[in-house]
Amino acid sequence: MILELILFTFSALFGILMYWRESKNNKLYRTINRITHAENLQMKSTDRKGFLYQQPFLIRLVVIAALFTIVAALLKVLTPIPFRFELLASNIVGALVGTYFASLVVFTNDKIEGGQDSIDESIEKGKGFLNDLKDDVKEKAKDLKETIEDKFDRDNNVKETKTSKKETPKKSGRDRLKDKGLL
Repeated sequence: MILELILFTFSALFGILMYWRESKNNKLYRTINRITHAENLQMKSTDRKGFLYQQPFLIRLVVIAALFTIVAALLKVLTPIPFRFELLASNIVGALVGTYFASLVVFTNDKIEGGQDSIDESIEKGKGFLNDLKDDVKEKAKDLKETIEDKFDRDNNVKETKTSKKETPKKSGRDRLKDKGLL
């Protein structure tokens, strides 16, 4: 049991190391892709996919199981160490756990770095929105000022407008009172 836990821990660290290496550089995967695929089906230079990096669970399981099975077969042939299935299963599960832990760390780092870019972009969009809003307010204030100036002259008297239906009387106040019979 202790040997299985030790191998599980080391294989988890090995899985972390493999995943981290592939997240930085995928030359081996790209080379094999170039050999096995036609030119129009080859991966692009911007594609970062690797054996473990950005792969679904089943592909990761197959790659890790094949790797550890080949290593176990070589150890069985080259050394007198007896083969135990429990140790192989512990290594495979540990490496899978390690790759998912590394995926979590790499994904978090990418999101944090990408988050800074999105924050900067949001700030720039906010500045642009505020500038547009300020310009709109200035234009509306200018329009409002013009309409107020159209309605009132400098002596604070009401100007005659085309839309007003009431006409200001041209008679003096004394004449109006005489017309009403009050004077």
